[in-house]
Amino acid sequence: MIDNRLTMLSMIARHGTVTAAAEALHYSPSTVSHQVKALATELGVALLEQRGRNIRLTPAAHSLLGHFDVMTAEWERALSDLDDYANTVTGSITLCAFSTAASILLPKTMRALNARFPNLATQTIEAEPSECYDLLLAGDVDLGIVAVTTDTPAGADDRFTQQFLIDDPLDLMVPLDHHLADRASVTIADAREETWILGRPGTTYHQLVVANCASAGFTPQIGHYANDWNTGTALVHDGFGVCVASRLSRSQDLHPVRRIPLTGEHAPTRHIAAVTRAGAQDRSTIRFALDLLTQETQNVMAQLGKGLGETP
Repeated sequence: MIDNRLTMLSMIARHGTVTAAAEALHYSPSTVSHQVKALATELGVALLEQRGRNIRLTPAAHSLLGHFDVMTAEWERALSDLDDYANTVTGSITLCAFSTAASILLPKTMRALNARFPNLATQTIEAEPSECYDLLLAGDVDLGIVAVTTDTPAGADDRFTQQFLIDDPLDLMVPLDHHLADRASVTIADAREETWILGRPGTTYHQLVVANCASAGFTPQIGHYANDWNTGTALVHDGFGVCVASRLSRSQDLHPVRRIPLTGEHAPTRHIAAVTRAGAQDRSTIRFALDLLTQETQNVMAQLGKGLGETP
């Protein structure tokens, strides 16, 4: 109902280039450029200006996007209000999440949605947190589960509503015969002399672990790079080093290792949240999913904590 060219302009503002915005929206750069130029002509104002090889939004564009964010939120609230008049919930809902949350939380959420709203179609998209925000802005998904980082939009961003779910600790993974394997808990500094298996530079996983090691006073000696928990744990199992893995992940089920809780002020933790477009959080289907996810994530984490001997 709202001019899609405004979404294109918003994505240019988010990513800084027409090419990146087009990629996020699955259009060609020429299509996005042409559509935004046509919008500028219709409005009679410049929306983009060239600065050397780069472009930037004009003050008029920033003003326009402020109104666009308000209109988008009001439209979502209007849809929420219309739920009160619908006899049967139909249509579709699309959920997205990073890999760990997608595998553990989304199937059960979709089953519950299908049981509660039998005429509702459900779909899942596995996506990294930054991509989840793009999918929300593009209108391709309705709810995302993300790991909140310094690179993701702030909780005060008016375009989104974020609902905290859980803190997901990262545990130290060591071989079963490792000298730390009999410890009930360790600090990250206890592994300062180990060979580390980390995510590749630039990933959230890499940044989180390196930052917490640095705050504990050391730089990890990196022997291998593995973005996937299962790959990292497989390397640990075969004695190639240690790694940390999300409490939510069950990678040790495939590759037996010792999972040890990390304690202390430098223990890395991921903050997990559910995100919707502003105003959409009160739609009946989305509210049902949010309430279910809140309870389910707490239950899952409590059970995993029990398995490690922690008090829930």
